[in-house]
Amino acid sequence: MEIILLQDVHKLGHKDDLVNVKDGYAGNYLIPQGFAIAATPSAKKMHAENQKQRAHKEEKIKEAAQEVADKMAGLKLTIGAKTSSSGKIFGSVNTIQIAEALKEKGFEIDRKNISLHNEQIKEIGNYKADIKLHREVSVEIDFEILAE
Repeated sequence: MEIILLQDVHKLGHKDDLVNVKDGYAGNYLIPQGFAIAATPSAKKMHAENQKQRAHKEEKIKEAAQEVADKMAGLKLTIGAKTSSSGKIFGSVNTIQIAEALKEKGFEIDRKNISLHNEQIKEIGNYKADIKLHREVSVEIDFEILAE
């Protein structure tokens, strides 16, 4: 079934994307939850018109995201964590701590837009994370985990 997404859906697509999904997924979850509408011919026409009107605004948003990405390039974060004597972290470092460290540096980034290269960070050391600022703009930052 072809649908038009009304908002970003993780691992499926972004707002206003035209995607094909299984009938049950669309009919039982996406459409009732308000995440999508069926892509009827009239809905496609309205979608195309909205895309034309939104193109200029989208370009400005992309430029703003690119400016933030340029400011973040080369940024090095340090995050403190409680560790044992062998360097193992009690628990793990996740996107919440990275988002808080970015907030201290003046960048308001939602933790859902941060993805870690190493899913489990359980030792002190240097790591990398990808930050998605826009669907076409992302930046990679380095961060270091230090013992508190």
